[in-house]
Amino acid sequence: MKLRRHHSPAISAAKAGFSTSAAYRFEKDARLPSQKRPPRERRRPDPLAGVWDSEVVPLLKDAPGLRPIAIFEELCRRHPELSAGTRRTLERRIQAWRAVNGPDREVIFRQEHPPGRMGLSDFTEVADLGVSIAGQAFEGRLYHFRLPFSGFEHAHVVLGGESFVALAEGLQNALWALGGVPEQHRTDSLSAAFRNLDAEAKRDLTERYEAFCAHYGMIPTRNNLGVSHENGSIESSHGHLKKKLADALLLRASRDFDDLAAWRAFVDEIVGRGNARNAKRIDQERAALRDLPVRKTADYEEVHVAVTSSSAFVLRKVFYSVPSRLIGQRLRAHLYDDRLVGFQGPAAVQLSARPVRSERQAWPRRRLSGRHPFAPTQTDGAAEPPLS
Repeated sequence: MKLRRHHSPAISAAKAGFSTSAAYRFEKDARLPSQKRPPRERRRPDPLAGVWDSEVVPLLKDAPGLRPIAIFEELCRRHPELSAGTRRTLERRIQAWRAVNGPDREVIFRQEHPPGRMGLSDFTEVADLGVSIAGQAFEGRLYHFRLPFSGFEHAHVVLGGESFVALAEGLQNALWALGGVPEQHRTDSLSAAFRNLDAEAKRDLTERYEAFCAHYGMIPTRNNLGVSHENGSIESSHGHLKKKLADALLLRASRDFDDLAAWRAFVDEIVGRGNARNAKRIDQERAALRDLPVRKTADYEEVHVAVTSSSAFVLRKVFYSVPSRLIGQRLRAHLYDDRLVGFQGPAAVQLSARPVRSERQAWPRRRLSGRHPFAPTQTDGAAEPPLS
């Protein structure tokens, strides 16, 4: 209408971006089409007029969590004359009613993850993948680390449960593969790691975790118990990672691996492909990461055990046999997630593979041999690398 002051209707319409016929219509009536039409009246009788106030509203008030489909099925049971087309009408009416009269809902704010700020850790089950090691069903799980900004991922195959030892080993491997340290490290409540521990053991585990984060200069944070969406940046990626592994296993045409090292290499390859696709963002985030410390810290639990006259000892309900020359000796044992290393003074004198979760109640437990499908690659009697 401003252009019309200086131009003809055709030129004004062309400059405004609509047709000439529309310009002539505006000449006669400048109101918008929505303003010209009267409000649309109901075309058919309200199918819920007889049941909405008397039956549906009381159900919504008495049971706020009741689904619309359940209410519709109950109405059909009470009133068989209701047609199937009434369902969508009922769903829209319930949605509008709850927007005005329903209870308050939980508010979730969108999280912002600047580069270098946050690293996330969690464990996830992979038993549904059906993987086997040398013909034996493998019931381990994955430790999963992720940077939400760049999408960098690291996965470590875990034989036991959600323990501090598994967390420390997987997290250290992830940080050294990444080449830097984020400002914060977030986990869930770690309730599985604290399960069945007394107060002193829980306090010791908390102190060890805090010392671990202090060694790398990270601030440890946890999401609230039962509030999984606070750790959603890694919870959702669990499913994506397992779908990638499932697809790769189908393409491989076999779910059986020769040994644990082969299964771990397979997982590393699949995770590495995803990191390669995100290489640009990962390089961008690496520039914002803190430097790694000079060396790794301990990723094992140290315990002392006494060798009995049976040339064996029991640790965490597992029976380990040792050479008879160690009878009567007190060994210092480094307990990893997948192996146990015994020391007599500074010398490593015993190396045993720890059983998977389903075998941790099994007795007896023999010393490590190369035939064990879940055995680590280190040979018997080899010295452990020095750790701070």
